[in-house]
Amino acid sequence: MKYINWKTSLFTAAVLLWPVAQASAGWMDQVGGLLNDSGLGKTTASVPASASIGGLSQSDMIAGLKDALRVGSETVVGQLSQSDGFNRDPAIHIPLPDSLQQVKSALSAVGMGAMMDDLELRLNRAAETATPKAKRIFADSIQSMNFDDAKRILNGPNDAATQYFKAKMSNPLAKEMRPIVSNALNQAGAIQAYDNVMGKYQALPFVPNAKANLTQHVLDLGLSGIFLYMAKEEAAIRKNPLKRTTDILQKVFAR
Repeated sequence: MKYINWKTSLFTAAVLLWPVAQASAGWMDQVGGLLNDSGLGKTTASVPASASIGGLSQSDMIAGLKDALRVGSETVVGQLSQSDGFNRDPAIHIPLPDSLQQVKSALSAVGMGAMMDDLELRLNRAAETATPKAKRIFADSIQSMNFDDAKRILNGPNDAATQYFKAKMSNPLAKEMRPIVSNALNQAGAIQAYDNVMGKYQALPFVPNAKANLTQHVLDLGLSGIFLYMAKEEAAIRKNPLKRTTDILQKVFAR
């Protein structure tokens, strides 16, 4: 290994002392900093990507990052796709569209407000039904992550991975989830409930016109909820070793 110099030796020592000297820092931040300080963050002819650092290669650490993000994204999708994953969570509960608030007020005034509550519940049920679709798209984004992407995430702010996912996923996720959301709204009975609500509302005298795009509303707020919790999961990943549920996580986080 004629290319390994005193910087690499110091880096190896730093990795061995990592748990003691850097105990208060998150593992993602530690790895990112060590990559920069050692010069091993650059894949060049003089510093091969397979260089071993503290018993771990760059590919090991990137695989560890990908596995952490995969497990984290699966945790988020699993949480939000459960019954009441959206409905009973005040942080991401999907309210009625603003354009239907006047409808709710008018129907509540004549004793039919429960119809609007039922519609709101069905909007959240639709989001819960559609959320599992995000699992595969997260996996595809993680799989396509290259070394430079991973390095930027390791060296970035607490939501660097979430911002990466937003940039990579927002358009394809919205495109793929739109028909899923539309179908989920039908399955949840939201479309029928909406038609019933609007029929009762329009039968009232002197009420202004009102309408709402339920699919777009649930899609927008559903994606916001997914990314909100992905950011929370990422922050937790940076602060603490993720649950060691796979071989590569055990290998990386045992250091």
